[in-house]
Amino acid sequence: MTAPRELIVKRVARFLQDGDVVNLGIGMPTMVANYLPENVHIVLHSENGFLGLGPTPEPGQADKDVINAGGAPVTILPGGCCFDSATSFGIIRGGHVDVSVLGALEVDEEGNLANWMVPGKLVPGMGGAMDLVAGAKKVIVSMEHTTKKGEPKILKKCTLPLTASHEVDIIVTEMGVMEVTPEGIVLKELAPGVTVEDIQAKTEAKLIIPEVIGSME
Repeated sequence: MTAPRELIVKRVARFLQDGDVVNLGIGMPTMVANYLPENVHIVLHSENGFLGLGPTPEPGQADKDVINAGGAPVTILPGGCCFDSATSFGIIRGGHVDVSVLGALEVDEEGNLANWMVPGKLVPGMGGAMDLVAGAKKVIVSMEHTTKKGEPKILKKCTLPLTASHEVDIIVTEMGVMEVTPEGIVLKELAPGVTVEDIQAKTEAKLIIPEVIGSME
């Protein structure tokens, strides 16, 4: 049986198309790079200033000066390039990022996203999330379906401070794949062993159920 996080990132990877410029957010989204289809070549962007993000370095091979936006050691592929933050955010704000993959604290049926702070808790700052969600051509949220307490994260209306409004396109969790539309959230695929009743029971927003639902695997 596939581990929940592995199931999520494998499915996200299949959304990426050859030639896409993609930004993978901190945490689970970074795992997507490990599951890209063999025939798909994408360019990974890191908002701290480079294109051509490579895989995690082998043990003992990390360069302290080559890190992603979350501070984790990474590599730069041949042909990769480095630049300053102004250029990096010019790429994002200029609409040159095809896909942004981020985690979320909350998503709602209008495509609103809250993923940067919980009031009263210390946070390092917004980072590039607000720009990435507003600037990317497609926004994919990859996250666990519920909180650690089992509470829904896909809501009728976000309660936390928003990162962006009406920007989320796709939601991928360990339970299924959902598409945000003007009419609401459409259930597109289910994870193995998960029923429509199961996923709706853990989703506050009312899911739109089409006649045909695909499988995540």
